[in-house]
Amino acid sequence: MASVLRVLVHGGGIGGLALATALARRGHTVEVAELRDEPTALGVGIIQPSNALHVMRELGVLDECLAAGFAWEFLTIADPAGNTLARIPQPRMDGAPAANGIPRAALAAVLHTAALAAGATVRHGVTLTTLDDDGPGVTVTLSDGSTARWDLVVGFDGIGSPLRTRLYGDRYTPAYTGFANWRVTVPRHPDVDGVLMATAGQEAKALLTPITDELAYLGAVFAEPEDFRPDPDRAHEQLAERLAAFSGPVAEALATVTDPSAIVYSRISQVTVDAPWHVGRVALAGDAAHASTPHLAQGAAMALEDALVLAESLDAAPSVPDALRAWESRRRPRALWVQSLSHAVLKQETGTPTTPEEDALLDIGIPGAAHVLVKPY
Repeated sequence: MASVLRVLVHGGGIGGLALATALARRGHTVEVAELRDEPTALGVGIIQPSNALHVMRELGVLDECLAAGFAWEFLTIADPAGNTLARIPQPRMDGAPAANGIPRAALAAVLHTAALAAGATVRHGVTLTTLDDDGPGVTVTLSDGSTARWDLVVGFDGIGSPLRTRLYGDRYTPAYTGFANWRVTVPRHPDVDGVLMATAGQEAKALLTPITDELAYLGAVFAEPEDFRPDPDRAHEQLAERLAAFSGPVAEALATVTDPSAIVYSRISQVTVDAPWHVGRVALAGDAAHASTPHLAQGAAMALEDALVLAESLDAAPSVPDALRAWESRRRPRALWVQSLSHAVLKQETGTPTTPEEDALLDIGIPGAAHVLVKPY
């Protein structure tokens, strides 16, 4: 597409800032509308598998991510005491590093800086209030009263996407899986040189993921009632109770957690938009279209791939509608495969009965999935 496009990105998270960077680097006019008042990120750390790092390289920020995080090559499987049972090398995509752990706030800063450097405008404290797609373009009013006309609007606005609700009402609301994620930042044990996955049967699994030379995050998934929330005065103790079967590095990490407010608790929900991910010139991407469980560490990677493939599709197609159709035809099979396999892994690891379709997916295993996901998207 030879013309310069005007694109509004609704949501300034990982996927939204990646899209803004990719499009602005191509000369398009891009504005990001982000509800948060500052370029910060919730949570602790995040894993960037090789396919995510490949996108970072395409955006020109791979070195910044590696400098802010902790690169690693092996997934270590351990028993509850931390004794190594297996070390599995992680595959690389087109020469990109195998994996990188990084604090979420650091990644947000890298992507925010990249979007601005590319020429995108990032506006904080605003959200979409009205939208009128008349065919040739989309007129949008934001919550600060400003109105502008755009060639394309893309919702990277998360699992609770207001834009998805605007397009589809309550047809695609988040569905709670019955499980929740407990995470907390801890000092990095010197022996933790990549993700350490310690298991105690199907009752508990704990992951230690290095995110800097000094820090790691401890994560664990447990079945929890939908209305459960950790006690604000003893959340760290509740996590320790759930991980009582572990000794070694996991127990050492838990012993450093004395502040209940340091615990980040999030229910694991899914969203699958079965309808088209675009209506006219308005599109949904990332978690707004296909939020998955964290069991393949691919949620953010799928959003990044969505962003880069959309930018490439806009390059190649003769019109915005043609680009959106081409983009979705490339992205839907891969993103929904990741979602389905990730949910099947959650059920397998927690002893939840699986369907025959899920059993077929599980035959590939996590190592097999990693090799599939470092192939072109």
